[in-house]
Amino acid sequence: MDDSIPQTRPVTILVVDDDDVDVLGIERALKKLKIANPIVRAHDGVEALEILRSPEGLSKPYLILLDINMPRMNGQEMLAELRQDKNLTSAVVFVLTTSQDDQDKLMAYSKHVAGYIVKQHVGDGFMRVTEMLDHYWRVVELPVA
Repeated sequence: MDDSIPQTRPVTILVVDDDDVDVLGIERALKKLKIANPIVRAHDGVEALEILRSPEGLSKPYLILLDINMPRMNGQEMLAELRQDKNLTSAVVFVLTTSQDDQDKLMAYSKHVAGYIVKQHVGDGFMRVTEMLDHYWRVVELPVA
């Protein structure tokens, strides 16, 4: 094996969403496109932060698909926590939500999200967002440390 070729790890996807149907749609779209990246699911921001902060945590590289409207800790609150935590501040986050509210969009981009995607614009089976994410992590260099 040529040591000059960097070893790449698959990008883990942390889906933070309380809607089982939406999460199932993401999983189906990944399978349909033959994308075998590991998926970890959290039902809200509290659970997601527990996963990210646990000693086992998620190995990098990972990216987060974050819903805005969730119980206990919503996406806005989670983003604020992520950006204040020196160990998590560089996390790559895509907001994937039903909210079309301009205030939600402004807040998300002020917290340096990689993109804001409205679920109803995604289409049946989340195929477009899944294809976009697949292209994203194939082109963009994500940190592994």
